Amino acid sequence: MITQPQAMATPTPDPDEERRRIQTARLLAYRDDGPLANALAGKLGRGLPPVAGTLVALLLVAAFVVAGVLQPGPVLLLPVVTTLLLVLPTTPRDHLGRFDWLTPPLLRAAEFLTMIAIGLAADAPKWLLFVLVYVVGYHTYDTVYRTRQSIWPPAWVFHAGLGWELRLLIIGVGAALGVLTPVLAVLTAYLFVLFAVESVTSWVRLDKASAQAGADAEQDLEASPEDQLEQATGEADKG
Repeated sequence: MITQPQAMATPTPDPDEERRRIQTARLLAYRDDGPLANALAGKLGRGLPPVAGTLVALLLVAAFVVAGVLQPGPVLLLPVVTTLLLVLPTTPRDHLGRFDWLTPPLLRAAEFLTMIAIGLAADAPKWLLFVLVYVVGYHTYDTVYRTRQSIWPPAWVFHAGLGWELRLLIIGVGAALGVLTPVLAVLTAYLFVLFAVESVTSWVRLDKASAQAGADAEQDLEASPEDQLEQATGEADKG
């Protein structure tokens, strides 16, 4: 006896597991880890608690500023190295702890404070520091807004954007070598073009896709029952 083959049932995803997966993906995107952090993530074992690591890094950078230890020269690498040593080991964690949602804002605060502290100590143009912070802040806002709409930025953007770790390392090395202003100018221009062009093209592409989908839906609604029947009959004949 020949029977109709039974379609295999698709397993229903666990809602809690799906929620945890999305939460982890969002927080990792908000961290804005770059190629260096991702390359080391698999070599750091379980890693450090993310909130503790980023909070201590932020407090230490603030302590360096208050203590006045940041002076022109190689010492300007101190807040960068401190932040890297404390925050890079937090990369492998799944960020599912009760307070792990605090990691991205703490990390962004540590990054911005380090940029500003080094820039002021090295006598870099304040307007250039402002533009750099604005560009990175816009990228962060764009990432948050997109993921809230379930629109994920492509992975290459985070690598091309260098991540917080390489941005700080470039700034620290430039300051230690006494060439921070041209380094800031090149870095800011590069990030501005990258983030602005990628964001605008992505949103334009999305708007076009949404408009096309809306036009198709409107066309289907406007079609008469006779047209729909004729179309269905034609498709059945072709089949």
